[in-house]
Amino acid sequence: MHKGLKEIVDSFLLFDSWEEKYEYIIDLGRELDPLNKGLRTDANLIVGCQSKVWLYCEEKNNKCFFYGDSDALITKGLVALIIKVFSGLDKDEIVNFDKAFFEKIGLRSKLSMTRSNGLNLMLQKIINFAKK
Repeated sequence: MHKGLKEIVDSFLLFDSWEEKYEYIIDLGRELDPLNKGLRTDANLIVGCQSKVWLYCEEKNNKCFFYGDSDALITKGLVALIIKVFSGLDKDEIVNFDKAFFEKIGLRSKLSMTRSNGLNLMLQKIINFAKK
């Protein structure tokens, strides 16, 4: 388990209530550097999300590094969470990632249908980056 993934698992285990876990997600979003305005393009926009979400991938030394942003607070936290999970992995690690991870930490069951759909779209965009 890589560092970002371990940090998320440890944090989710640390908090007892979902209110605390949501606060953690919101804090992740607050800590996320804003995406460069030049990368806020239609090509990086995730179509189908209720909020505006941009996700950009840069490949360095056979590893993928992700940058993103959103105009909504909790969604920006989900973007930050996704970036923490996948940034720095190589393409094979991304493609073979255990998609049930978000169920295992209990996140998927606590998201509204629209946020869960947005999470699915973000994951699909990341997998598409890795398959290029």
